[in-house]
Amino acid sequence: MKITSKPDPVRLEIFKNLYQFIAEQMGIVLQNTAASVNIKERLDFSCAIFDTSGLLVANAPHIPVHLGSMSESVRSLIQDKGDSIKPGNVYLSNNPYNGGTHLPDVTVTTPVFSSPISHPPIFYLASRGHQADIGGITPGSMPPHSTTVEEEGILFDNFLLVEEGNFQETLVREKLLNHQYPARNPNQNIADFKAQIAANERGVQELHKMVAQYGLETVQAYMQFVQDNAELAVRKAIDVLKDGLFCYEMDNGAKIQVKVIINKENRSAKIDFTDTSNQLNSNFNTPKAVTQAAVLYVFRTLVNDNIPLNAGCLKPLEIIIPQGCMLNPAYPAAVVAGNVETSQAIVDALYGALGIMAASQGTMNNFTFGNEKYQYYETICGGSGAGADFDGTDAVQTHMTNSRLTDPEVLETRYPVLLENFSLRPNSGGKGKHSGGNGVIRRIKFLEPMTANILSGHRNTPPFGLNGGEPGLIGHNSIQRQNGKQEDLDPTATVEMEAGDIFIIETPGGGGFG
Repeated sequence: MKITSKPDPVRLEIFKNLYQFIAEQMGIVLQNTAASVNIKERLDFSCAIFDTSGLLVANAPHIPVHLGSMSESVRSLIQDKGDSIKPGNVYLSNNPYNGGTHLPDVTVTTPVFSSPISHPPIFYLASRGHQADIGGITPGSMPPHSTTVEEEGILFDNFLLVEEGNFQETLVREKLLNHQYPARNPNQNIADFKAQIAANERGVQELHKMVAQYGLETVQAYMQFVQDNAELAVRKAIDVLKDGLFCYEMDNGAKIQVKVIINKENRSAKIDFTDTSNQLNSNFNTPKAVTQAAVLYVFRTLVNDNIPLNAGCLKPLEIIIPQGCMLNPAYPAAVVAGNVETSQAIVDALYGALGIMAASQGTMNNFTFGNEKYQYYETICGGSGAGADFDGTDAVQTHMTNSRLTDPEVLETRYPVLLENFSLRPNSGGKGKHSGGNGVIRRIKFLEPMTANILSGHRNTPPFGLNGGEPGLIGHNSIQRQNGKQEDLDPTATVEMEAGDIFIIETPGGGGFG
């Protein structure tokens, strides 16, 4: 439909909030119906609405790394399944080479039709949740030392999860178990998938209500207007930016090189990652969709207006990511850390190039532990970076993550561990005219033998300061054995924990500014 009329400013505001409200409603259903601690307690999930061509229209304020990349998943479904998409079908995907982030993040997509016989779908709804385990070589599916995606778990690529209203439980279960490294708790996976289907179904109901009230033409027109409005807001933000160049070195020696060129005339920006390190043999490769999500996130944060993150934000941006570099790897490269670690580095490199803020902790400090019975995953907060007119914040989840930590009571009830200590790490933020935020110290005591894994960054390279500000303190991972012996660990490590052993994670501080 060609839209010639301009949006009514009042209606634009109403629709902007309505779309966002629907995504929030989906999130509430997902949280209430999920089985895993990961989704229910840590809120490691995201919900969003997409237009008929799979472009992001609006999302709830969930996880930035999910939201910027989900559109690629929905578009790959449209491309892949096209005319075979029927009313009552629901699809499952976690393919990092098709809009996914890493294998534990599983996306459930529901096409929405205006009537049982209409085609194509008028909208798509998607929810992405981090599974506590999706197979792979270590419990929790975040293996520190994977070298291929196969070792990280089970890959679903636009898998038909519900066929014309019938949940395909037998096929899903088969897929989860029929793998070199099968899922350890398929019942929990299936329960979470059903929760995601329910969340999407809530979105379907709300969208149908909206169409009944305003008419399909208006609802679709305003989907476009909301994206146009976001594009305008980003162009306005680009107006005040200057060209910049930044080279960011990671603990493993890999380099992210980014050049930002601002075109004042048409208020656009070119973000060029040429000269970034080639694809790595480790799992710090970042799928292209995640690199794009990191860029989208940075430019969205520069906008002061209250706009939903959506496809319109990307229009003023030209992103160059050479094929075969670590930010656009080829199958079957391992990617599990790219989503959680390298994505953070991309964000800090961009802020560095734009001169906006010093590095934050730059890592999610991914901690997993488990055995055949238990699987648990958490990300741990640290210090955020300082800027020209603000100090960094202590003990926050920074940038690409936005999840909570499991409450100590829930953690200790569901798993055989004790949270011995969780406190601020004094003087870990970099000093400056504005100081970086402090990291934290987290000590977890194991009450029975389990495998524990840490996947972290900034253990060798400190988070940078800007404009003369000092860097933040590097993080540190260690174990205190029951016999009192202390063992220092690398940034990425897999260890066997015995009853009485304590895992200690000290997270980095943010860099100072000025």
